[in-house]
Amino acid sequence: MAKKVLIVVTNHTEIYKGKSTGIWLSEFAEAYLGFTNKGYVVTVASPLGGRGPIDPGSVDANTPEEFLEVQPYLDNTIQLDEVAAEDFDAIFLPGGHGTMYDLPNNRTLQKLLRDFYEANKIVAAVCHGPAGLVGATLSNGQPLVAGKRVNAFTDREEADTTFDQHLPFLLESKLRDLGAIFVAAPNWSAHYEVDGNLITGQNPQSTLLVTQAVIKQLG
Repeated sequence: MAKKVLIVVTNHTEIYKGKSTGIWLSEFAEAYLGFTNKGYVVTVASPLGGRGPIDPGSVDANTPEEFLEVQPYLDNTIQLDEVAAEDFDAIFLPGGHGTMYDLPNNRTLQKLLRDFYEANKIVAAVCHGPAGLVGATLSNGQPLVAGKRVNAFTDREEADTTFDQHLPFLLESKLRDLGAIFVAAPNWSAHYEVDGNLITGQNPQSTLLVTQAVIKQLG
């Protein structure tokens, strides 16, 4: 049986008036291609279903053609309410600043993450994708990330983007506040952490490492 991976993306489109955001294309594309090239069946979902917006800053003249070719898989995502953890082997949350807005407080996602994690299935996220983890708790009420080695877009990297003043929170700080053991690498360096079935990566440069770590565990 082919392994099945659920990729959850944001529907959110704006950091502030006039500044568009969404999904960072390379983080979706590298994971999608990595999983499908391995023969996995990938389902793409979002809180609202429908279009998963791409951050315009993540596409330019140097964007690989294969990344552009997976964009249609973001045109008609299924709604999170329609999926169940029991139908998948892993869940993966790519980033883009949009995730900071609609993923943290989404109760359907919180339950999915708990269900995946407590069934010992892989929970993976990269860059701003771990924003989806901040509201997730285990059945005992503890934050899912508490006491776990995790990685995500760092506060220093956020300062580099200059969006730090506009976001609802800073991701590294929030994860630390929840009791996570945050392991930061130098800005913009490829880095990931594996703590049991929780796999997290720091930035766009880390997507391939996270994808490979998921594949290694899934086999």
